[in-house]
Amino acid sequence: MAIQRMDNVGIVVDDLDAAVAFFAELGMELEGEAQIEGLCADRTVGLDGVRSDIAMMRTPDGHSKPELTKYHAPAVSEAEPRNPAPNTLGLHRVMFAVDDIDDTVARLRRAHGAELLGEVAQYENAFRLCYLRGPAGIIVALAEQIG
Repeated sequence: MAIQRMDNVGIVVDDLDAAVAFFAELGMELEGEAQIEGLCADRTVGLDGVRSDIAMMRTPDGHSKPELTKYHAPAVSEAEPRNPAPNTLGLHRVMFAVDDIDDTVARLRRAHGAELLGEVAQYENAFRLCYLRGPAGIIVALAEQIG
């Protein structure tokens, strides 16, 4: 038996409203919000006393869903270092296809303080690409198809 699909990617943030605004600026829609707590949540994530708020975002095509989570309890564990490099082991970035990479980068920088890790670079005659740091230090990659 194979998996059916990838359902979502979970991102723990310290400011849920700011993260929702950031992903909305990318063109995503807020699909729903919920408070998560109780024995089922504790058992699922392996923590005691879970109390969190989540916001489920949805890409325009409806296929990808970042789940943004703000933990109220137990206390959040800080990643070390706070802003890991792109070559750090583990899940390190989420990539989105965009229509206009320059406009998208400008909007995210201006409205949300996003920072480019390097620069917008061109891969052959196919893509323009960049990495930028978004809410809670996550790395968001953008790709604009040009060829």
